[in-house]
Amino acid sequence: MNVKIEESWKEVLAPEFRQPYFKQVVEHLKTERTQGKTIYPAGQQIFHAFDATPFAEVKVVILGQDPYHGPKQAHGLSFSVQQGVPAPPSLVNIFKELHEDVGAPIPRHGNLEHWAQQGVLLLNASLTVRAHEPMSHGKIGWHHFTDAVIRTVSEGRPHVVFILWGKFAQQKEALIDTRKHLVLKSAHPSPLSASNGFFGSRPFSKTNEWLMKHGEHPIDWAV
Repeated sequence: MNVKIEESWKEVLAPEFRQPYFKQVVEHLKTERTQGKTIYPAGQQIFHAFDATPFAEVKVVILGQDPYHGPKQAHGLSFSVQQGVPAPPSLVNIFKELHEDVGAPIPRHGNLEHWAQQGVLLLNASLTVRAHEPMSHGKIGWHHFTDAVIRTVSEGRPHVVFILWGKFAQQKEALIDTRKHLVLKSAHPSPLSASNGFFGSRPFSKTNEWLMKHGEHPIDWAV
C-alpha cells in the first residue's frame, strides 16, 4: 500500500510511517487482500480524513471507533457515509441532536464532507475494517497510528475541540492537553446509549462558542 496522504500530514506524521508497527499494518492489509477478503474503505479512501482536512486547518476532532463495515458506506470519514447510502442509526441520532442543538435541518444524505472541509477532522481509531466484521482491524496496529495523530494535533494546533462520544473515545482524553483544548464528552450516539446523555449534550453549539471565543470561524454544521 502506497501511503497517499496530504502533504502537511505526511510531514508531521513522517516518524510514524517509519515505525515497525506501521509496516505491519500495511503487510496485514496486503495479506488479507491476497486472501480475497474485502476491506473498507477502498484503498484510495483510507486516509481521506487527512486529505479532506489538512493539519494546519484542524479546528475540531470527532473520534469514531472504526469504519462502517457494509457495502458502499465507509469513505474514510468517521460517522460519514457516501452519497446515496442511508444514514446508519448513530448518524441519524447525530442529526437529531444537531437539529435540536442549532436548528439545522435534518440532512437528506449522510456525507459529512462539508464538515471536513471546514476543519473538522473526522477520525476513526481504526482506519480499515473487514467487510461485515466490525472491529476486525482493531488490533492490527492502527491505534498506535491514530493515537499519534491525536497527540500531534494536541501538541501542534491551538484551541482544538475534541468531541469524544462513548467510553472508547473518552479513553483518548489522556492523549490531549486539556489546558489548551476543549474536550466534549457524552454518551455515544448509538441507539443503545444515545438516551443516556448524548441527546441534549449540545456539542455543536458548544464547539462554535469555543471557536468564536478563540477568534476562529464557527463551523457551518448544515450538511
